[in-house]
Amino acid sequence: MNVDALIGEAERAIGAGKLQAAAGLLERAAAERSDDSTLWLRLAGIQRGMGRPRVALGTVHRALAVSPRDFAALLMRASLLDRLGDPEAPEAWGNALANKPEGALPPQLASAIAHGEQRHSEWLASREAVMKERMAESEAHADEEERRRIARFRDNVLRRTRPFHSSPTHFHFPELAEREFHPRGLFPWLRELEEATETIAAELHAVMHAERAELVPYIQYDEHLPLDQWRPLNKNPDWTAIHLWRNGERIEANARHCPATMALMESIPQPRISGAGPNAMFSLLAPKTSIPPHVGVNNTRLVCHLPIVVPEGCWFRVGAETRYWKRGEAFVFDDTIEHEALNPSDELRVVFICDTWHPDLSDVERDAVKALLEAEGLPGSGL
Repeated sequence: MNVDALIGEAERAIGAGKLQAAAGLLERAAAERSDDSTLWLRLAGIQRGMGRPRVALGTVHRALAVSPRDFAALLMRASLLDRLGDPEAPEAWGNALANKPEGALPPQLASAIAHGEQRHSEWLASREAVMKERMAESEAHADEEERRRIARFRDNVLRRTRPFHSSPTHFHFPELAEREFHPRGLFPWLRELEEATETIAAELHAVMHAERAELVPYIQYDEHLPLDQWRPLNKNPDWTAIHLWRNGERIEANARHCPATMALMESIPQPRISGAGPNAMFSLLAPKTSIPPHVGVNNTRLVCHLPIVVPEGCWFRVGAETRYWKRGEAFVFDDTIEHEALNPSDELRVVFICDTWHPDLSDVERDAVKALLEAEGLPGSGL
């Protein structure tokens, strides 16, 4: 009897309530077509229904040997381990949930998924409690930055977060520290920038109401270029910018209305590279607008945000860390690590943005970066 005939006979046996016969037929079919994970999974389901969970578990493992990330097989494995009281069950639920497909799932899976989420959450909480107890003495002696990094280490181990890395589209300088948000202590000029928030805000108001100010889409590139990450916002007025410096060019129509802001830029160690830097602008994000996940061009410089107009709920994610913008509270981040943003409000959001050298670069290395970028003739700041 061929495989299809065996499967047909098995279906008729199931319909007649003859599970033992159906299992035997499916076992023969699966042995003939051993690379078909669905057959092994169907057999495991029947074995589970016959009250043979340990046998069913072995059969599920045959299915997973063929398709290691099959969600249904992973879900059944976790359920069977749970039924057997196996201590590996909570982690198995985590593996299954990590492979849950996008979109709607069959309603019959809802209760199993909900149970798995609860079991996995309880397991993570238990592990975290033990970790915190063992690490308490170390954390008691840590400063704020060290505590933040220790907490992220714990979250990475618990897989609540994952590592993100610098992935610039064009220019990657080796061995620079990869940080989503860089420590404030590396940038002593941040305090001066924050203290100037009211002045910068007043100059924003002046330039926005100036007759000849230039407001342009933040993202602008030729449609034929292979840049999918920004396509929804290319030339889109929902994300616009008022540039003061753009790729090393002073935008006089805007800069002349912002003398104090321009003077303040002199105290910031910005890359001065022909065709690439410095860069300074007001970034305007329209209501109900998102900036999709993307990465920047060049990891030798970092980006500073000073929030000026921040409606409630506006957030910014870099890697695994999400922050809510707060007016007058600046931060420096690496835009070559995946990042995104959202303005969920009904009001305009405005952030002042400028760039600065990565602090790990020596003067000689900065000179080398400048020489290479000017030789390439490509923007070093990114879009």
